[in-house]
Parts: sequence; C-alpha cells; structure tokens
Amino acid sequence: MNYNQTLEYLYNRLPVFFQVGSSAYKPGLDNTIRLMKALEQPHTHYRTIHVAGTNGKGSVSHFLSAILQEAGYKVGLYTSPHLVDFGERIRVDGKMIERQYVIDFVNQNKSLFSEIEPSFFEATMAMAFQYFADSKVDVAIIEVGLGGRLDSTNIIQPELSIITNISFDHIGFLGDTLEKIAFEKAGIIKKGIPVVIGETLPETLPVFLQKAKEMNSSIFFAERNKIIELQGFESGRMLVQVDNEKNYKIGLTGQYQIKNIATVLTAVEQLNDLDFQINENQLKSGLENVVEITGLKGRWQLLQTHPTIIADTGHNTAGISFVVNQLKEQTYKTLRIVIGMVNDKDISAVLLLLPKDAVYYFTQAHIERALPAVELQSRAQSIGLKGRSYSSIKQAVESAKNDADSDDLIFIGGSNFVVGEALSS
Repeated sequence: MNYNQTLEYLYNRLPVFFQVGSSAYKPGLDNTIRLMKALEQPHTHYRTIHVAGTNGKGSVSHFLSAILQEAGYKVGLYTSPHLVDFGERIRVDGKMIERQYVIDFVNQNKSLFSEIEPSFFEATMAMAFQYFADSKVDVAIIEVGLGGRLDSTNIIQPELSIITNISFDHIGFLGDTLEKIAFEKAGIIKKGIPVVIGETLPETLPVFLQKAKEMNSSIFFAERNKIIELQGFESGRMLVQVDNEKNYKIGLTGQYQIKNIATVLTAVEQLNDLDFQINENQLKSGLENVVEITGLKGRWQLLQTHPTIIADTGHNTAGISFVVNQLKEQTYKTLRIVIGMVNDKDISAVLLLLPKDAVYYFTQAHIERALPAVELQSRAQSIGLKGRSYSSIKQAVESAKNDADSDDLIFIGGSNFVVGEALSS
C-alpha cells in the first residue's frame, strides 16, 4: 500500500469518530492495553504530559511542545483531529510523522488490528506511542481524544496532568451536566501526580478538588496563579503582561489564548519543579514562535488581507463566544461568515451567539457527521441570520471572496473540518 491507500485502510477498516460520530466511540482501555502489550509498552519509554479539557487543550499542547523544544528536549506531540494532513496528529520536534513510517506501521500490524478491532483513534494512538519510542523522544505531550477517564490515552503515567477547562461538549458521551463532564475529565488525575487546572466553575471546582484529594495529587489553579492582561497586538503577535511585571509576545492572536497562557505558565512552573530545565528566554521564544516551531494551524489564523480572511476552529458555545467577542473588535466594512457544523453539537445555542448583521455562507464538510448546509441555513434563518447555502466549503469560500470588498472581513469556522477543508482547498 502507498500512503493514500494506507490512510484509506485506516479510515475505512477502523471506526473513525471524527467522520461518523458515536458509532466509532469505544470507551475504555481494554483495546489500548492489548495494543500496548502487543507492541511491548512503547509509552513507557519516555516521560509524558497529559492534556485534557473541553477547549484549549490543542493550543496548550502546542505551546508546551514549542517551549520544551526551545529548552533542548526532543518532543513528541500527539493531538487530534488533523486539519489538512493526517501527519499533523503525530509530530516529533514539530515535524509530522514520516509517511513511510505510517505505511510500515499499518502493514506490520494489520493482523493485530484484525484481532483487536481497535477504533481509528486507538490505532493512531498506538502508532504515535510507537513512533515516539522509535524516535527516542525525551518527553511526549499527549492530548486526550474525548473525555479523559475512559479515553484510550489514559493508559499513560504522566509527569504532569493538565485540564484546561470544562464546558458543554459531547454531552451524549460525557454527561449532560458540568459536574458529570468534569468527572470524566478529572479521570486523568493519577495517584501522586500533580495536576494543573486552567479554569474552574462553581460546578466543576468541587469535582477537581475531590479527585485530587482521592489521588493525593497536588492541584494548581492557573486562574488563581497568573494574572494575564492583554496589552495589544504587534507584527502578528499578541502582547500580554503577566502578574504586572513580565511581558510576552504570543504567536497565537486569538484573545481566548489569554486563559491558555495562564495554564501554560503554571504548567511550566510545575515542570521545572519536576526537574525539567526551562529558562525564561526559552519560555519566551516558545510562546512567541509556537506556530513556526510546531506547525499549529487554525487558531485565529490570518489567511490573507484585502479582504481579511481569518479561520478559527472554535466549534462549541464556549469557543464560538470567544470568537464572536473578538470579531466585534475588528474593523471592517462588511462581516462575511462561512460556517458549517457537525450534527452532534448544540447547533441552536451556537447560532444564537452569532452576529445578526453578518452575511452568511452556510456550508458542510465532507463527513457523515456534517449538518447539511440547507438545514443549517434553515435553522439560522429562523433566528434572523441571513445567507445562502453551499454544498461545498470551496464554493462557499469562493463566493464570499467574490462578494467581498477589499475592506471586508471573511471569517471561516464552526467546525474543525470546515477549517481543515478551507485550508486545503
């Protein structure tokens, strides 16, 4: 098999949650334990950092990877989903996994996959863990796929656990209250392992405190530990001040990153207490150059100017609310929004957050979970959002560009998959 055929095997032979949804979700660690045993426990060959949360875990993971790389460590990074290329999920020092490795790993383990029948995520995670071992990384940053307690990544024994925040997402799998969702995320807290919590709510704080107490784990709250103030923007960087004394340039310019920065800085303090060696200059460089160092895409990403085109992967009520607030601060003649969503999100709640005065281009990604564009348009029109529907993201983006004046703003979002297809088209 060549690379494309190998990916087709992974997508078609194994259940893929990001494409089909609930039918691909396999909670529990049984498959992972069997896979790791067959592969001789590759995840035990390096230190790990485990990152969970409803929003922000991808950004936090990439920030930490960039900072640790600048500090001289060889860093594995496992995240999901990818936006353009499968290889984005598995990186070492910012470079995507070699295509030949993907081909060889799948060919060598086809019989194992037939025996265990893992999900796409489980097989991909096994590939990542083996790749990191073969690459002899010093540390791997592992982003949780879904939830925490029953997520296949929860097999690792990390140096540090991080939970960015809790909001409503995947309620069909994780629970329909914030307390239930927090309980699932808190499942990554391990006995005696410190945990950093990015944000808390009155409903989630007791859950985290109780779990940390049960596990005898030190718990650190980033929102109490760091005061981050936005100072402005300069040359494609966001300027922030920390604790009224230290100034940093941030390579991701979405204002929601301010909360993630507090989480990252608190995590770095804990890593240094765990005998990692990260100095101030390495920290600054990692924060400023995260995109260049790690290849991160889709976080308030400026695609062009005249007209300005920005893409962001925020896809639930918490993520979209931050996006909408930042859109309000932009200067433009007309705001044009290219949007598509998947059918297992709270569509109505997201639509209610969107500005009524924008021109909309409703579209859909080429996945089974995508909400049909005409249905999204109908639901949006019922609450006063005006626009047309398009059967492809490429058509929607091109139409927005053709309609736009040079001083308009085109925003692309609503789903990871909308942004991914926009970036690749």
